[in-house]
Amino acid sequence: MSVRPGSKISNSTFLLTGFPGLEQHYPWLSIPFSCIYVVVLSGNCVVLHVIRTEPSLHEPMFYFLAMLALTDLCMGLSTAHTVLGILWGISQEIGLDACIAQTFFVHGLSCMESGVLLAMAFDRFTAICNPLRYTSILTNTRIINIGVVILGRSFLFITAPIVRLKFFHYCRSRILSHSFCLHQDLLRLACSDIRFNSLYALALVICTLLLDSVLIFISYTLILHSVLTIASREERLKSLKTCVSHTCAVLVFYIPIIGLTMVHRFGKHLSPVVHVLMGNIYILFPPLMNPIIYSIKTQQIRNRIQRWFIKQT
Repeated sequence: MSVRPGSKISNSTFLLTGFPGLEQHYPWLSIPFSCIYVVVLSGNCVVLHVIRTEPSLHEPMFYFLAMLALTDLCMGLSTAHTVLGILWGISQEIGLDACIAQTFFVHGLSCMESGVLLAMAFDRFTAICNPLRYTSILTNTRIINIGVVILGRSFLFITAPIVRLKFFHYCRSRILSHSFCLHQDLLRLACSDIRFNSLYALALVICTLLLDSVLIFISYTLILHSVLTIASREERLKSLKTCVSHTCAVLVFYIPIIGLTMVHRFGKHLSPVVHVLMGNIYILFPPLMNPIIYSIKTQQIRNRIQRWFIKQT
């Protein structure tokens, strides 16, 4: 593990793991990671600004995109201080309360992103399979209600196991596996009865991430079936193109989750660097790629950004 010599851990602190064996290269590693966080924060802020200031983007599809950008922005903010704190040599230590708070936001925002992607799939399903009723189905009130449900599901359901972390007794090494705090990482270090947390977390993953992915798959199956009934080839392609950005966002979100799960389950023999790298990809890849994907693939956003930069020059 990436623990500096002479480090002492108090009963209320944990040591975060950087990149084991690469400590001497942290000043260089901090440069690309700092650039990634700058892109994450600025890219999602630009998307939110464009949607807020462009009247033509005030429609359901872009309201859901704003929710996604806000979620990605918060994910970047919730982990930047620990990831960059290690690479900049500020501190590897994190207190129990701060670690639990970060765990709450990381898992809550991950669940929220999954919910937003499901809502966006429903938006595309409605737009393609029931276009005449699109605006009457996805009214502003319904969009707000969907957002509130996503927010409530994401954070209320995880409160119980997260709060229990505060009362566990941690008697093992207190060295975490990543450069940020995760629920399963804290469970690994606990000497208390963790059965409730383990079973609850498994049930929560099944009822949120797994269920969302299944519903997204069903939505696209119905979309594909509807598109194939369109006689015109040009119209079929036009309909499918509206789903490209969302499909990329779904892949960008779920592939790192699958990769991290596989590494944790079958990669115990792998270098700790691989585990840390996969953890950072899971946290940073979706917030980094989503604004890039939507800025490139969505014509309205791309044109608005181009006009904005032309005005600046």
